[in-house]
Amino acid sequence: MIRRVVVVGGGVMGSSAAWHLAARGDEVVLLEQFAPGHDRGSSHGSSRIFRLAYADPFYLGLAVRALPLWQRLEEETGIGVLALTGAVDHGPARTVSALEEALRAAGRPAEALSPAEAGERWPGLRVDTAALFHPEAGRLHADRAVTAFQTAARKHGARIRHGVKVARVTARGSGAEVVTAEEEVLTADAVVVAAGGWTPRFAAPGDRELPAMRVTAEQPAHFAAADALGWPSFIHHGGAGLPEGPGVYGLGSADGVKAGFHGVGPVVDPDRDRVINAEMLRDLLEYAERWLPGVDRTNPVPKTCLYTTTPDHDFVIDRSGPCTVLAGFSGHGFKFASVIGELAADLVAGRPGAERFARTRFGEGRAAR
Repeated sequence: MIRRVVVVGGGVMGSSAAWHLAARGDEVVLLEQFAPGHDRGSSHGSSRIFRLAYADPFYLGLAVRALPLWQRLEEETGIGVLALTGAVDHGPARTVSALEEALRAAGRPAEALSPAEAGERWPGLRVDTAALFHPEAGRLHADRAVTAFQTAARKHGARIRHGVKVARVTARGSGAEVVTAEEEVLTADAVVVAAGGWTPRFAAPGDRELPAMRVTAEQPAHFAAADALGWPSFIHHGGAGLPEGPGVYGLGSADGVKAGFHGVGPVVDPDRDRVINAEMLRDLLEYAERWLPGVDRTNPVPKTCLYTTTPDHDFVIDRSGPCTVLAGFSGHGFKFASVIGELAADLVAGRPGAERFARTRFGEGRAAR
């Protein structure tokens, strides 16, 4: 059965969904409100972390599924997206040990290191209390990932339309109707909404989950470093030398060593003005002074990006009637994009989704499965 599917949102999740849907033979149109390569949402830039290291076997297993799909995307398009440089987790011993146990239980490689051993291997990175190196990790190039998904989708017949803003999505009988800001009407058998920070605007009446999502403006920065591309990705977990809290992430990239605090930015409208916050930059410089001796702290380049998160930091990957919603991925979701598109295509095809990702999990009842 060939379905007509409209995908709303051309970031990494919507583009992955378009690839998987088109590869299965569906007639796909992807609508993106901004121009190609834009930096208004959450999928832009040169670097995102890829890693398998989760203490939660559910997410570890999902990351394991994502890895060969990223490699398949590269093979299919010839676009380099993933570089496996390895990753270092450090901080409280109990946190690091839990990650090591989970990786070993899943049969994945992991190496425990003392701070001295880690410092000898990566002198630009100061390690806190305990460290774990896992080689099946590294960085994804965000801009190239979006390009690769859209390139692969086109090869399978999908139409990618930029500069098309969607005004509303409405269920019509067994199908759906998508109306653009220019009053163009597209009818479809199914719709996938993957509009990042704009997704709550498409909430259905009575939907409890999407309005509960927070959209914040986060502000990482890139620091110059002579060997930036050789750096491992790293997560500094709070609770030891770093105060208890969401922690700090970082990785090497073509733009330098990127570092940022996780989920500390102010709540914003997604159509925000992108203003650099001097206080947030100062805090990041103070962190780099103590923990990143290998970077040049004299001329950091701060960036802003949208974070869209749910109250429990699990994703929304769910279907209600003809509408599938993909949302709440910020902070740790990019690495899963290659498999999220597959999960979306399964939902469109009528297969059941994971209850953990149900959009109504904070309210009574459940969406149509």
